[in-house]
Amino acid sequence: MPDQRFKTLDDMHDIAGKPVLVREDLNVPMQNGVVSDDTRLRATVATLTELADAHAKVLVLAHFGRPKGHASDELSLRPIADALGDVLGRHVGFLASPERHAVDALANGSITVLENSRFFPGEEKNDPALIQQMAALGDFYVNDAFSAAHRAHVTTEGLAGVLPAFAGRAMEAELKALEAALGNPEHPVAAVVGGAKVSSKLDVLTHLVTKVDHLIIGGGMANTFLAARGVDVGKSLCEHDLTDTANSILDAADAANCTVHLPYDVVVAKKFAAGADNRTVNVHEVGSDEMILDIGMSAVEALSDVLKTCKTLVWNGPLGAFEMEPFDRATVALAQTAAALTREGSLVSVAGGGDTVAALNHAGAARDFSFVSTAGGAFLEWMEGKELPGVKALEA
Repeated sequence: MPDQRFKTLDDMHDIAGKPVLVREDLNVPMQNGVVSDDTRLRATVATLTELADAHAKVLVLAHFGRPKGHASDELSLRPIADALGDVLGRHVGFLASPERHAVDALANGSITVLENSRFFPGEEKNDPALIQQMAALGDFYVNDAFSAAHRAHVTTEGLAGVLPAFAGRAMEAELKALEAALGNPEHPVAAVVGGAKVSSKLDVLTHLVTKVDHLIIGGGMANTFLAARGVDVGKSLCEHDLTDTANSILDAADAANCTVHLPYDVVVAKKFAAGADNRTVNVHEVGSDEMILDIGMSAVEALSDVLKTCKTLVWNGPLGAFEMEPFDRATVALAQTAAALTREGSLVSVAGGGDTVAALNHAGAARDFSFVSTAGGAFLEWMEGKELPGVKALEA
C-alpha cells in the first residue's frame, strides 16, 4: 500500500502530557522466565523512545501467548516489561489493569506496559465495550505491530476506529518495504517460496504467479511440483494428492508470463540426518529409497543468474533442510547472492517468516537484505494478497 495512505508519527502533534496507546509485539520467546530472543523488543525502540522523548505518556499494549481471556501469572507481561526496559535503557513501568486515573498519574515521558491484552475476554472478539474501555485510556493510538496486523482484535484494529490512529516507525518501515516488494515493485520481480508443504502456501503461490516474473520453488513443496511434472521423487516429502493443484498453478503461471523455476539437480540421501551420506543427481535419477533434501549447486548457479537480471526479490521459506548440514548449502548460497546484489544496489530484497529469518541469519545474509520482516502469519497473508485488518484500519 502506498505510504501516503496512512499517517505516521510525523503527523502527530501536541502529544506532550497526553496518553498515547501503542500496540507493540512483545510476544517473545521465554526460557526459565528470561527472554531468549529480544528481536521484537528491539523493534519497538524507535517508536517508544520518540514518543517518550516528546513527553507523551506512553502506554504499551501487547499480548503474550494464548490465555484465552483468563489471567495467569505464567502469561503476565510483567517480566517482559522489565526486559523491555533493559533494551530501551530506561525505566519501563507496569500497569495491571486499564484505569484512566492510573494513566493520568503517569509521568510525562514515561513508558508503561499494560497487562496482557488477551487476559480480557473481549480482546480477540473485537468487543465494542472493551474498545470503549481501552480507548478511554488514551488520546492517540499507534499501531507498531505489523506481525499482529492480520488479527481484527481490540488492540490491533478496534482502537483505530475510535482514536486518532497512526503507524509507528516499525509498522511504517514494514509497509513501505512491502509496497516496494509487491505493491508497486520495480520489475523484473523474483519470488523465492520454500517450505515443506504446498498445502500451507497454496494461496501464496496462486497470488504470486500473477505478480512476479520469476517464481523459484524450493523445499519440500518443490517435490510436489516435480511429481506433477512426472518426476519420481522416491521417498521424498511430497503431497501426491496435490499434483493436479500444482499443475493448475503452473498453468496459471504460463498464462501470466511468470517463469516457474524448479530444481533440475538435487541433493539426495537415504536418511534424514545431519551429515548423512548424500549425492547430487539429476532429478530424474532419484532412487526409490532416497529423499530429496536440498537443491543442487548447478541449479543454484542458474538461480543466481536469474536474480542478477531482477530488480526486486521477495523471499519466504528455505530451499532445503537448512537446519542440518550439508543440506543448507543451496539456501546459504542463494541468500548470499541476493545479499551481494542488494549491497551493490541492483536488487531490492524483502524477506519474511520465522524459518526464513532463521535461514538468512544462518547464511549471514539477513543484515544485507533491504528488509527482513519478523512477522509470520501477517507476512504470509500479505503474500497471499489478503487485506490485513490492522493495516486497513490505519488508512487515512
